[in-house]
Amino acid sequence: MAGHVLVGTDGSKPAATAVKWAAEDAVRRHRALRVVHVCEAWAYDVPYLQVPEAPEGVSRSCEEILAAAAGFARTRAPGLEVTTTLISGRIIETLLQESERAVQVVVGSRGLGGFTGMLVGSVGMGLAGHTACPLVVVRGAQDTVHAEVATGFDGSESSHAALEYAFAEAVRRGARLRIVHAWQVPYAVGRAAPPGDVFGSDESAVRKTLKAWLERRPQVETVETTVQAHPVSALRDASAQADLVVVGSRGLGGFGAAILGSVSRGVLLHAHCPVAVVPHPPEA
Repeated sequence: MAGHVLVGTDGSKPAATAVKWAAEDAVRRHRALRVVHVCEAWAYDVPYLQVPEAPEGVSRSCEEILAAAAGFARTRAPGLEVTTTLISGRIIETLLQESERAVQVVVGSRGLGGFTGMLVGSVGMGLAGHTACPLVVVRGAQDTVHAEVATGFDGSESSHAALEYAFAEAVRRGARLRIVHAWQVPYAVGRAAPPGDVFGSDESAVRKTLKAWLERRPQVETVETTVQAHPVSALRDASAQADLVVVGSRGLGGFGAAILGSVSRGVLLHAHCPVAVVPHPPEA
């Protein structure tokens, strides 16, 4: 079943929202949906407790959670091929392994073992930047369709990967694409508009590269937004009127050595809509 959309569920409300989103995504992609529940009895993994296995009833509860999620997916997308997998293990490790056979991984913004008070659960943050395919962290149910996908572009390799994904999403959704380029004045320059010799050459190179992307995809309606702001703030604002915001796992101001850049992490924490984190292209 290689090439399916994979969604993790733990029976929570945020997980149900993720299952709904994943089912609709699978339909758009003409792919099957695989619903996975990881039965993680974390308390029984502590060596000093010396408990050989989880108590009776745990696996049955896991099976019920999985069946309910699959049933919900089928009601949301009649005719969609839905399969289920129940796995015993650790959630993040298991979903990372499962991502190697998927085209996309979807999780809720909370739940899946995380604390409900967290803006983004420990699982979503733990997976971001590590999955073998794009990861979507779904935040709250969206009642309004904006018909817009937003992404940031700074000319880095990671932002190229994010832009390619964002274009494909815009095509699948029949949506416009908002491309955000945010810049900040260096501390020494101050608050005034930057002189041309500070940003001119970089800005010109980014615009030239972006123009080539637009020429190759004339079928997609695009809107370019250039703002003087921190990239996280700019993308957070753009996400308020978007159905999906797309970030690369690096770039947009992040350090090249970081697996998940600071901007990607910030967008995951503060976006108003689902966030897609696109893996950094393999090193040459």
